[in-house]
Amino acid sequence: MEKVKTVVVGAGWVSQVIHLPLLVKMPEVQLVALCDRDKARVRLVGEKYNIPKLYSNLDEMLAKEECEAVLVCTSTDAHSAVTLAALKAGKDVLVEKPVARTYAEAEAMAMAAKEHKRKLMVGMNHRFRPDTMILKSFIDGKELGKVYYTRVGWLRKRSFDSSWITQKEKSGGGVFIDQGIMMLDMALWMMGYPEVARVTASHYHHRTKNVEDTSIVALTLKNGATVNIEVSWSMYLDEDYSYCYVHGSEGSASLQPLRIYKELHGNLVNLAPAKPEATQSLFKRSYENELRHFFGAVRNIHPTISTGDEAVQRMKVVEAVYKSAKRGREVTLT
Repeated sequence: MEKVKTVVVGAGWVSQVIHLPLLVKMPEVQLVALCDRDKARVRLVGEKYNIPKLYSNLDEMLAKEECEAVLVCTSTDAHSAVTLAALKAGKDVLVEKPVARTYAEAEAMAMAAKEHKRKLMVGMNHRFRPDTMILKSFIDGKELGKVYYTRVGWLRKRSFDSSWITQKEKSGGGVFIDQGIMMLDMALWMMGYPEVARVTASHYHHRTKNVEDTSIVALTLKNGATVNIEVSWSMYLDEDYSYCYVHGSEGSASLQPLRIYKELHGNLVNLAPAKPEATQSLFKRSYENELRHFFGAVRNIHPTISTGDEAVQRMKVVEAVYKSAKRGREVTLT
C-alpha cells in the first residue's frame, strides 16, 4: 500500500495527545514533517515522535516538502490562513474543529477547496464514534420513525484551559464554538442535515469576560423538528459528561450508554448491542476512524464526509446563535 505523505501544522495539545500518537502507528501514513511557530516546542515534539523534518515557517515547509495531506491543528485564528496556503499548494486538508472563527472565513476555505480541486475535511470526531455510527444507521433505517426532537449536551465542571481558547480574537467565541459546534454537528448529521429555521440562545459569563462559559440553545428546524443544546465550562458537577437523546414517532434512543428503544408486541425493547464500549475507548476510536476516513478520501477510496461545505452551513447556524444571545431574542435564518 502506497503511503500518504503527510505534514502536521501545530504542535499543541490536540497534536500531542490525539493526532501524532495515532499517525505514527498508521501503516497508510508517512509523517514527513511537523510545523509550529514555537521553535522550542516543535523541536521537542518532533524529537519525541521521530518526525524527520521540523519547521517554524509554514511557507518554507510547503515549498520544500513533497506531501499530499496537511493536518491543521493550530489555534482557531490560524485555521483559515494555514488551510488556504495548503490548498493553494495543492494539498488535501483535514482541519480541526471549528473550521474557522467566522462564517466568512469558513466560506473562503470551502471556495478555495473547490477552486484548487482539493479535499477539505473538518474534524468532527463525534460522527466517527462507534456508538454514534450505530445510532445513525438506525435513524437512517427509519427504526425510530420520524425524528422530531433531539437533545444534546456537553457539560464540564468548573475547570478549563484559560489560554487562547477564552480569547475571542483567537477562538472566535466561547464554549459554544468550542463544544457546542460538536453537539450541533452531531445532532444535525444524525437527523439527516435538516435546515434550521429559527435560533434562540442564552449565554452566560460566570467565569469568563470576553466569551461565554455556558450556552443554552434551541433550534427550530424547517421540517418542524426541534433541537436543544446545552454546553458549559463552568457547571458545579462531580465529573464532566455529555449526552444525546433522540426521539422519533416510533422509538427513542440515547448515547453514553447507547440505548435504542422501540415497542415490539406491546413491550418496550432495547435494540442496542449488549456490551457498550467505555467512554475513553469511544473517544480514541472516534479519532482513529476519523483519520482513516480522511486518508481513505485522500486516496480516492471513498468520498469525504464532514466537508468544508457542511462546515459553512454549521457556521451559519453558529453565527445565528451568537446573534440571538447578543440581541436577547430569536433569530430567523434565511
